[in-house]
Order: sequence, then C-alpha cells, then structure tokens
Amino acid sequence: MFESLTQRLSGTMERLRGRGRLTEENIRESLREVRIALLEADVALPVVQALIERIKVRAVGQEVLKSLTPGQALIKIVRDEMTVVMGAQSSELNLNVPAPAVILMAGLQGAGKTTTVGKLAKHLKDKRKKKVMVVSADVYRPAAIEQLRTLAGQVDVMFFESRADQKPEAIVRAAIEDARKSYADVLIVDTAGRLAIDEAMMEEIKALHGAVKPVETLFVVDSMTGQDAAATAKAFGEALPLTGVVLTKTDGDARGGAALSVRYITGKPIKFIGTSEKPEGLDVFHPERVAGRILDMGDVLSLVEQVEQQVDKDKATRLAEKVAKGKKFNLEDMRDQLEQMQGMGGLSGLMDKLPGIGQIPESVKSQVTGKEVPRLVAIINSMTIKERRNPALLNGSRRKRIATGAGVTPADVNRLMKQYQQMEKMMGKLGRGGMKGMMRGMKGMMGGRGGMPF
Repeated sequence: MFESLTQRLSGTMERLRGRGRLTEENIRESLREVRIALLEADVALPVVQALIERIKVRAVGQEVLKSLTPGQALIKIVRDEMTVVMGAQSSELNLNVPAPAVILMAGLQGAGKTTTVGKLAKHLKDKRKKKVMVVSADVYRPAAIEQLRTLAGQVDVMFFESRADQKPEAIVRAAIEDARKSYADVLIVDTAGRLAIDEAMMEEIKALHGAVKPVETLFVVDSMTGQDAAATAKAFGEALPLTGVVLTKTDGDARGGAALSVRYITGKPIKFIGTSEKPEGLDVFHPERVAGRILDMGDVLSLVEQVEQQVDKDKATRLAEKVAKGKKFNLEDMRDQLEQMQGMGGLSGLMDKLPGIGQIPESVKSQVTGKEVPRLVAIINSMTIKERRNPALLNGSRRKRIATGAGVTPADVNRLMKQYQQMEKMMGKLGRGGMKGMMRGMKGMMGGRGGMPF
C-alpha cells in the first residue's frame, strides 16, 4: 500500500530535507506537489483540501521559517497532519464487558468480511489471549457458512453451527447462549453482504444490531475501491452505530487513498488493515506509523514487532549459541533463516517497512516478486543432507545436479552460494567479535556492488 504516493512524495521530501532556508514560495510549491500526489492516490478531495490547509497554516508560520532545519520541520508537520487525518493514534477493540463480547462485522459483498472474521479471531486468540467463537448469520450464501467453518478450523477457534433456513437474529441469539455455556470471551458475527447498499439490507442489519447489542460494530471495506470506500463507510455509519473500520486488501492497493480518507469522512477510527490473504495477515492500524511509511521514513517499530512475534526464538537461540562456540554456519542454518523471512512475508513484506525504500529505483524494486526466498529454499532442499552440512563438497557437477532438481540454472545455484559465503563470513565475525564484528561483516556484504541481493 502507498507505493505510488510514497514514490511521488519521497522526491519532494528529499528536496526539502537538506534545505537550510525555505521561503513562502518554496513551501507553496512543495504543498502543490503534495496536493497533486494525494489526488493521484485517490484521496477524497475534502480530505486533501483540509490536510493541505492545516499544513499551510503551520508551515507558513514561525514553526518552519524560523527553524534551524526548516526542511525537516516541514516534513514533520506533513507527517503530524497526516497522522491526525488518519486518527492520531491506534484504536483498540473494547472487550472490557461481561463475556461474551459480541463483535458484529458489516460490509458489502466481496469486501472480505468472512476472511476478516477468521483473521480477527486468530488475532484475538494469539495476541490478546481470548477464547473466541465465530458464527455466520449470512443465510443468503450457504458457501459463507462453510467458508467460515473452514477458517475456524484453520485458526483453531470455536465455530457455532448455523443453517440457511434460519433467521439471522435467531442464529446470533443461540450463538450468544452457546458462547456463554462454552465460556467464550468473544463472539464474532459474520453478516450478509450485498453487491450494493440497499434499503432491505440496511433494515436487516439494523434489526440484527438492535437484537444482539454488540460491543463493537466493525465495517469491513475493500481499500482498492479508493474514494468509494469512504463513501460506503459513511452510508453504513449513518445506518449503524459503527465503532470502527477494517480496511481489507491493502496489499493490492498501491494508492492508499482509502486509508487517508475513511477516518476523516466517517469520523470512525480504522482499527485494522488486512495485509495479506494469510490467516495472520491482519495488523492493528497505527496512524503515526503509516504516515511515516507514506513519507518514506519506514516503519521500524512494526518491523521489530513482526520479528519478535514471528521469529522462532528457539531456533534463533540455537543458532546464536552455535555461532558463539565458533561452529560453522551451514546451508541448513541458512535455510532456517530464509524460511523465517518467508514467514514474515518474504522480501516484499519487509521492504515497505524499511526507511528510504521510495528512493530505490522502480527497476530494482520490480525484481522483488515474492518468489526469491522460496526459490532459494528449493535450491537448498535439492541438496543432500551431507552437502547442506558441508558446502565445501559442492563442485561443478553437484551444482549442476542441484540446479536440475530445483528447476533453476547453475548460475542461480552459484548466486546462492555467493550469498551463503557472505552470510557465513558475517556469522564468523559475529562469533569472533560480537556485534562489532557482525556490523563489519554487514558493511562488507552491502559494499556497494549494486542490485538486489537475491
């Protein structure tokens, strides 16, 4: 998300960064570029106008012109005001009620409601240690009930059985009763969607809301619909007392206009964003971190959290102990590291959280397709255990055999071996010289001979 916006803005921000002096004309020119970039990213016009006005009021005042680093001061104002437009701070789900806390999911058909129910159930189970039950009140689409049953099994939460011949209110009342008996902390209710907003749909979901009195009513909307996402959320917000919004399919949305528009137009906080199709592909929405990513400052906090949550700590400890004892880093160790990287979304999943990514040429970024890490793992898997543990055995004929087995060229195997040698050297320095040794090794690895590492 935000790739096109980040690309447009990063050039403007880079020009400002080193300026020792700014005039009102410089500021106006920069804001004109920011305005065009926002409109091209499909941000709603009222949001663009309000945002530019707020930035202008602060920027043309003493805050920037009298600053010792005016370029940096203006960038900070842009980031601060973008954060305010998106909601200032993250908004947690309110689950501090007698169990079960009922969460009602609303939205149009195709927005990804059912998938989001599964992801939210996993998030609450894993991150907030809640006992979760899910139920489908979508009696118009029997496949939705089956889909939710499958998802519940995948993320290991309770599923309440419902049928297409039942009334939605009766389903949810029975589910609440069952959740109480099962000591569930949270009940997530999937509701029927339509292809467009219609009166009958609104009346039905209003009646359902009145009957079950959920503690959270979340509107699920496809971010790829751009300005329409904000307009649809506004219509639902007028019909239902929404408590928040979930933006789905943000991994396919290069513009990001919905994220910048929804909060301002609806007045409702964005609580979560869907980042991939995987069950764990749901993130808490942090406006200040997202603003940093838009302005090419990266999102190191989210990256650190991701590493803490998804890295296998036992494997990491074993590798650290092995390196500390001076034992050789081998290809099995490298495969473990690659598989853990893939679990965090691969190179493409990590790239958008790194500062300065907007400055990397598109021709280089386009090389990152998401297939790099699986291809490297496939090459290592084509080796025998003996070869993985003793890479010195890999002569020309063995490399040719491995390439055939992995469906790649010998040149690909050679590239992998070069990367392995760099990693092995870095691990050796870490074993001998601690963190300083590793930093020297990393400098050597990144020593400016161009291109992506994969």
